[in-house]
Amino acid sequence: MKTIGDLRKLLYGQGLLVRQTGGGAGEEGEKAGDRGGDGYINDEREITWITYDSRKAVPGAVFICKGASFAPSYLEDAIAAGCAAYVADRRTEERIFAELSDGETAGMTEGEGAGTKRTDAEPSGKKQSGAIGFIVSDIRKAMAVIAADFFEYEPGVPFLTGITGTKGKTTTAWYLKGMLDAWERERGGRETGLLSTVENYDGKTREDSAMTTPEALILHEHLANAKRSGISHVTMEVSSQALKFRRVQGLRFAVGIFLNISEDHISPIEHGDFEDYFSSKLSIFRQTETACVNLDSDNSDRILKAARKAGRVVTFGRSPLADVRYSRVRRENGKLVFHAESERFSEDFCLAMRGAFNIENAMAAITAAYIYGVPVRCMKEALAKIQVPGRMETFSSLDGKICGIVDFAHNRLSFERLFDAVCQEYSQYGRVVSVFGCPGGKGLNRRRDLGLIAGLFSDKVYLTTDDPMAESAQAIAKEVREYVELVGCDCECIEDREQAVSTAVAECGKEKTLILVLGRGSEKYQRIGGKAYRYPTDAELLGKAIREYDGWGEMARRSRLKEEKAGTYLR
Repeated sequence: MKTIGDLRKLLYGQGLLVRQTGGGAGEEGEKAGDRGGDGYINDEREITWITYDSRKAVPGAVFICKGASFAPSYLEDAIAAGCAAYVADRRTEERIFAELSDGETAGMTEGEGAGTKRTDAEPSGKKQSGAIGFIVSDIRKAMAVIAADFFEYEPGVPFLTGITGTKGKTTTAWYLKGMLDAWERERGGRETGLLSTVENYDGKTREDSAMTTPEALILHEHLANAKRSGISHVTMEVSSQALKFRRVQGLRFAVGIFLNISEDHISPIEHGDFEDYFSSKLSIFRQTETACVNLDSDNSDRILKAARKAGRVVTFGRSPLADVRYSRVRRENGKLVFHAESERFSEDFCLAMRGAFNIENAMAAITAAYIYGVPVRCMKEALAKIQVPGRMETFSSLDGKICGIVDFAHNRLSFERLFDAVCQEYSQYGRVVSVFGCPGGKGLNRRRDLGLIAGLFSDKVYLTTDDPMAESAQAIAKEVREYVELVGCDCECIEDREQAVSTAVAECGKEKTLILVLGRGSEKYQRIGGKAYRYPTDAELLGKAIREYDGWGEMARRSRLKEEKAGTYLR
């Protein structure tokens, strides 16, 4: 059982507590507990829940005031729902007091600095609610510390694998989970856990993912569920944002995988420049026991230096210097096959998924499985059958003239590797058509990079909507279009994504065409104007468009046969 007093001691012990407000300002607050030696109330009320969503506030909960979109009215709603305490940083406290104060000066006292104020009164006149406010120096760190304490996080239970990199995190996570699952089945164990861009599974719940790496409160709830369910391993994607904004603060990764690095997520709300982005990703090694490093990655020397922070480093890649290395890549019966070896094995592996770039993801998973002691047969079983939703999903028309691929490729590195794979593996298609968009307000460098790459390797590009947020989807497409047309590629802007995919299929003509629908993969929501709207996945859109194409083609074929039989068909 955790109490409000325990929370105060935790924040104070971590050097996060700036001051405590409310709770002791009235008679009700005094009844909550005795004053401690530091003058604060030792409140013994039990903490029933922790949340940053006022809609999930319950009596006895602690409410976290966080985020750029936080509104003081959320705190007001949380207190009305019965929250016993709230946690906010100093800037948010100023907003709360300015917007929700009843205007009375009673309860305000001069601070130590000239011109500073503080209040022991509660917002919006709720002075008798008994809610205590904890003002902290770093709300992000405080949230991670509170979550770990409330959910009783224990390093190594379950074993946690963290995967970071510019591309390939999801596929690597699914590959590794598949290997661990196969091993657990042999041992009579449970399915292992997964926290990914596509899906989260923790032994208790299986749900669509809302973000690559959950916020600390949700993350620790998943880990607690996994622990209670007896799950041995959890594999998770770790984004640069999760590292920068302390969502994974305090976690210990038994294995930390660094896949690759390329410029991405550069914007005022993400990373100011490449150095900030790269440094954020490298910080994963500070909380890693065994680091897995891809020797084929750009900046591998710097990645290796940072990996020294881990207790052990195991390398992988095509380089003969790698601890786990691969060679002899080839295609057999339409499947990618490669040879991998280490000090413990020398075997051929087959991939169910297309795209030679997935060998890198497979090698990362093999190396992590090698560290855990997973038998090679379990590695091979997983790689031979796993298909990741929204990653190199393939669709074909009945007449064989159209091949459609849905892939999550959404940044420069993933576009470069995807188009490289297309040139090598789909050369039988004379025409390449791409459908994609760029998000609003973030990853601003993508507009140039994706426009140029798609323009260089496509015969036509359809630009459409992809999470425009507060920006105009038309304005984003217009900006990207300049780069597409700069390299001489035909380009058309169709704001509605479903219409863009449908048009791309319908206008294929007689030449064999490869259609690439990129950027969203299996995502089920579009974020427009600050809200998330349910939207069909790219696989659903492309599958529907090709079925419609097949339907019209079949109707035309039957009509022609009927006319030929009647002798009225004009050749």
